[in-house]
Amino acid sequence: MNDLSQLNHQTADASAPWLLLIHQVPPKPDYLRVKVGRALQAAGAIAIKNSVYALPNRSDARRAFQLLRHEIVVAGGDATIAAASWLDGLDDRALRDMFRASADAGYAELRKRVDELARDLPQPDQPQPAATKRIATALARARVQAAALAATDFFNSPGGAALEAAIAHAEASIRAPAGTARLAPAPRRGTVWVTRADVHVDRIASAWLIRRFADQEARFKFVPPRGYRPQPGEIRFDMFEAEYGHEGDRCTFEVLARRFAPEDPAVGAIAEMVHDLDIEDARYRRAETPGVAALLAGIVAGTGDDDERIARGHGLFDGLHAALGTATATQPKQRRTK
Repeated sequence: MNDLSQLNHQTADASAPWLLLIHQVPPKPDYLRVKVGRALQAAGAIAIKNSVYALPNRSDARRAFQLLRHEIVVAGGDATIAAASWLDGLDDRALRDMFRASADAGYAELRKRVDELARDLPQPDQPQPAATKRIATALARARVQAAALAATDFFNSPGGAALEAAIAHAEASIRAPAGTARLAPAPRRGTVWVTRADVHVDRIASAWLIRRFADQEARFKFVPPRGYRPQPGEIRFDMFEAEYGHEGDRCTFEVLARRFAPEDPAVGAIAEMVHDLDIEDARYRRAETPGVAALLAGIVAGTGDDDERIARGHGLFDGLHAALGTATATQPKQRRTK
């Protein structure tokens, strides 16, 4: 049995939450140090000391370290893999924070490029097919890169959801430029409404609006972001190729509000808050928005179940709608000036 086969048959201590790779790369060949560094980055490993890298104690991480150790040893270097837990100094929370910070940095860098692509999209009145095609290709590459980042986001860093929203917004802008009206179907009572799993701001708010104004018996289904083929009669929202989604610079909630509650001033106010939270362009800056953001963050942190998030969101937006409606009704009417 060769060295790599022996490594593949070894198992790490399941009671230790971390794996460490402690290695020393030989000075020659010159490219090896760069190759090892890139492999560690691709695996999502974090440097905790010089030449000491950590990963969560998982089978895929163990395999990545084993392959890297084999390559280092074959090249004349030295490498050891250890299962670890902390007794003093560094602790689990600090190391998890390091992983989240590293993942968020990767997400932020890619999101910056996605935002630049979105800004470069041609205006609706000045179509440029070649430029639009180039940007669509770049966005497709960004999706592949986002998936690679997510594969090493071991602790669900918040930047992942923000990056996904930015890519989806840019893709929707390509499919439906500002001013374009979608030919979305009118829902029947009890329609199944489909959206991406792991719902956050726009989808939680949109689900409330759907059940309150479009379909009181709406049922919701949560699916992966891409690749879902809708069943007959289903309506998709805030996802790839959705019947209701971002249009130009409007988020999904705004699109739904224009369709199903265009004359409701309280819904219009909520749409401004959801826009600022989802698009993040600080267009409206309503005083209520930070409070709504905190409450929605609490809902998301409190449960990972999408049905439960939507149910809790209904209570939040029902109360917000009632309060805004009361405030609107009690405001004195302004005289029109000729």
